[in-house]
Amino acid sequence: MTIMRVSAIVPAYNEGPRIAAVLDIVRQSKLVDEILVVDDGSDDDTAAVAAAHGAKVVRMGHNYGKGGAVARGIESTLGDVLLFLDADLVGLTIAHVEDLLVPVLSDDADMTVGIFGDGRPATDLAQAITPWLSGQRAVRRSAFDGLDLGESGFGIEALLTRHARESGMRVVEVKLPKLTQVMKEEKLGPVKGAALRVKMYWDVLKTVVHWD
Repeated sequence: MTIMRVSAIVPAYNEGPRIAAVLDIVRQSKLVDEILVVDDGSDDDTAAVAAAHGAKVVRMGHNYGKGGAVARGIESTLGDVLLFLDADLVGLTIAHVEDLLVPVLSDDADMTVGIFGDGRPATDLAQAITPWLSGQRAVRRSAFDGLDLGESGFGIEALLTRHARESGMRVVEVKLPKLTQVMKEEKLGPVKGAALRVKMYWDVLKTVVHWD
């Protein structure tokens, strides 16, 4: 049986207060071989915290957006299977990490998509309505062959979903009970948070309008 190496990639922008809790869980999984944090032009201590908690860190010169950060992460890792996790998760467990990975490692899926459940209403509802926007995924590296992520921004999850459909990938949804994340409005306040959310939806819309 072929042994597949797993690289965990965590894109992060100004997540210094939150990222340690995510990394400390990922480090405990025996299925994960390396952890890479892509610091997407942060002006806080994200990079220092990530390094202190066992991650390899790649620092971007400025804020390229999530798509650019993920693309850099893929270039900077060697894993056959790539695990993507957001840096602001709350309630992450080893079981969540391994439930995302096992279907891909056992060749039952080419990609898993993690869906929040029984966490808190705001984040549960968002994923119930648009599960294809989840940032928690495990994906075979080969799925990214020929796929340009650099300009996708926050639309990267929509792009991956479209690519999976068009290429006939086997996709499995994985329930992630009691998992949630810190919302943009909670990090930045109502005005700046809402502005960033609008940008996120715009990036998603630019991707979705190209769907058949």
